[in-house]
Amino acid sequence: MIAFLVRRVLLVVPTLFVIGSLTFFLVRLAPGGPFQSEKDVPKAALEQMQRAYGLDRPLGEQYVRFLSHAAVGDFGPSYKYPQRQVRDIIAEGFAVSAELGGWALLLAVLIGVPLGVVAAVKQNRFADHAAMAFALAGVSIPNFVLGPALVLVFSLGLYWLPPALWTGPSSRVLPVLTLAAAYVAYIARLTRAGMLEVLGADFVRTARAKGLAERTVVVRHALRLGVLPVVSYLGPAAARILMGSIVVEQIFAIPGLGRQLVNAAFSRDYTLVLGIVLFYASFLLVLNLVVDVLYTRLDPRVELS
Repeated sequence: MIAFLVRRVLLVVPTLFVIGSLTFFLVRLAPGGPFQSEKDVPKAALEQMQRAYGLDRPLGEQYVRFLSHAAVGDFGPSYKYPQRQVRDIIAEGFAVSAELGGWALLLAVLIGVPLGVVAAVKQNRFADHAAMAFALAGVSIPNFVLGPALVLVFSLGLYWLPPALWTGPSSRVLPVLTLAAAYVAYIARLTRAGMLEVLGADFVRTARAKGLAERTVVVRHALRLGVLPVVSYLGPAAARILMGSIVVEQIFAIPGLGRQLVNAAFSRDYTLVLGIVLFYASFLLVLNLVVDVLYTRLDPRVELS
């Protein structure tokens, strides 16, 4: 286990190096700059701002400076918000995005796993077809369509929930539902596939032959291995649900990390874009490592290599 963890941690360094380097040069190749606006900026003022942030130096020197600061997690101040450090903006935005993504992922698991188990136990029956139809609908409807539809019904029609912002418990409901819908579908389908494979295994037939109740066979014996595909999916899903919240945060005006990334990209805020991208990449790598370790705890047959 220790050797596996050391290898994976060492692999993080070149991965982040490649991601950071690609992002650095791509944002520089994009047209425009961080200090361009609709009004013309005086040339002297523009040169002074570029000199203050080191943008007047050769690109290679800027790249080396970026690598040296990124190695210690210091991306400097934001170009759009010069009074704030990038790490402070990331910490503030991530707290909101993590809450939104955490509730959405929890809801997806609580609904998707039982839905998939029922579909597998009732294979080729009405419950199976109804569950998979619901899952197909969740996958087919994109969140930029589902979100406004929920606002139209529950906010502008029934006046039950606020249409936007992040101000209280009621303001969480519609964004969480919008973000969780697709993941409920994926988890339900993965659970169904995993359970169908396990329910036909020899140890499940043996448990039934011993006279155990069907509920006990399903919950205590089959479910542990049946959810392994879901466990493998949860690592990338947790990262995707944070990155996928960009659209949801825009729709509901939520001050999360995804919305900060969109605004930073439009305003060519180089330091903020680089900081958020590397933070997302690090978060994904850590989650994948946690899932790999957890997988071996659920299935002793899996060896870390």
